[in-house]
Order: sequence, then structure tokens, then C-alpha cells
Amino acid sequence: MAQQQYPNLSKAALRMGIMAFVFLMIATLAGGCMTTTIGSGEGAVKFSVFGGTDLDKLYGEGLQVHAPWVTLLRYDIRIQEQLEDIQALSSNGLSIGLDASIRWHPMGDKLAGLHVTYGPDYYRKLVQPELRSAVREIVGQYTPEELYSTRRTELQETIFAQVRDAVALNDVIVDAILIRDISLPDQIRTAIENKLKEEQEAERYEFTLIKERLEAQRKEIEANGQAEYQRIITGSLSSMFLRFKGIEATQELASSNNAKTVIIGSGSDGLPIILGNQ
Repeated sequence: MAQQQYPNLSKAALRMGIMAFVFLMIATLAGGCMTTTIGSGEGAVKFSVFGGTDLDKLYGEGLQVHAPWVTLLRYDIRIQEQLEDIQALSSNGLSIGLDASIRWHPMGDKLAGLHVTYGPDYYRKLVQPELRSAVREIVGQYTPEELYSTRRTELQETIFAQVRDAVALNDVIVDAILIRDISLPDQIRTAIENKLKEEQEAERYEFTLIKERLEAQRKEIEANGQAEYQRIITGSLSSMFLRFKGIEATQELASSNNAKTVIIGSGSDGLPIILGNQ
């Protein structure tokens, strides 16, 4: 009887219930599944159940609103660092331990391609194998002595260039590779240290010889100069010149205030003899 009297009321109540349910579902979805927060230094790739991975758009920082069938996969696009302990063989077959630090970051505008090809674990699948392969290949071109002393910088630069070029083709940028330590077997390291010490001693001895040789040359030049000077002076002295210089000296002494006795013409060469007050 009541339904016959108020047919519109039941339909209105039904519509209100359906609308309330839909609103509740929308509110629930909007509060969770339909929003994703992208943190600082992150980027996100869009994946849709109906359309797959969106290769054209990168989602940046902040609150992103999307449909419930869409998932935003977040990636850290800041510079990251990883330490690697790698064992390799030198050119003569000795085991070399190498501690390397690699710094890298994904290309932000190409995250979608990186995600499709390698996924979130791209470091383990791409960067790490390239680093280990490059280290083993390049270390095999050097002897332990070269790695331990003279060519360490060259080794680091060569490894960096090879890894950088390899991963750049797959949307990752390598910023630096630093060789922190090179470990050699104790006997090899001791032998190398002794060899370097002997080379330093030999260089120091060679320097001493060169120094002594130069000093001997200097003394020889100095002696030759003095001998030449004496030769020139001796050749220029004559008896008349010496007698003139003697007379000149006598005149200077005679004019001085010191007490003296001068005997004229009594010397063997005719020069005056000058006696003091003794």
C-alpha cells in the first residue's frame, strides 16, 4: 500500500544510494590509487593496464593524479655512487684486487626506455657488468709494477672512458670512476717496493756522480783561468817595469809619516833599501 502511494520515493532513495556508493568509490580511489607523490630528485614512468608504458612523457616531482588503472613507477634521477671490489688478472697472470667507486645517474628524459629495457634494477643488469668487464679487460693490459706506481691514473681514465661510452647507449650517464685502492699479493708488493727503492738509490747515485763531475769541471776551468792569468801577468812584467814600481813605492813610503831610514842605491837591482825604526 505504501509503495503504491509513494512510488517515486523508493526510486529516489535508490538513486541516492547508488550516487552515494559511486561517490564513496571515487573518494576512496582519489585518496589512494589515483594519486602518486613523486619525491625530490625523482622522476616517474607511466604504465597503463590498457596502453602499456608511456614512452613520451616523464612525470616530475610533486603530487600526480591519474586513473586507477595507471601506475607511476618512480626512479631516482640524482647522482648515485656505488663501491665495487673487483678481482682481475694482470698481463703476467697475477691476481689484482681493485676497489673502484662509480658515480652515475639515469637520463631523466629517457627513463621510459630504460624502464622498458632494464627496469628498476638497471644498475645490476647494465652498469655493474660493464664496469667489471672494463676493469678486467684493461687491467690485463698492465703489469703489477705499472698498476702499483706509474700508470694508475691512466688505468682510471681508460676504464672511465670505456664504461661511460658503453652505458650512454642505454640511457645512463657515468659521471666518474675513481680507483680507490689496488691490492697486490704481499710478495709482489714487497718486490716492487724494493725495486722502486733501488731505482731511487740508483737515481740518487747518478745525480751525485753528475754533481761531482760538474764540480770537477768547474775546478778545472777555474785552475786553467788562474794559470792563464799568471801566464799573462808574468809575460807582461819586465825589469824596467818592476824598477819603476819599486821607485813608485819608495816615494810613497818616503812621504809617509812613519819613521824610517832610506839607503839610496844599495839594493842588488839599484833600488833603495828602506829600514824601519828597528
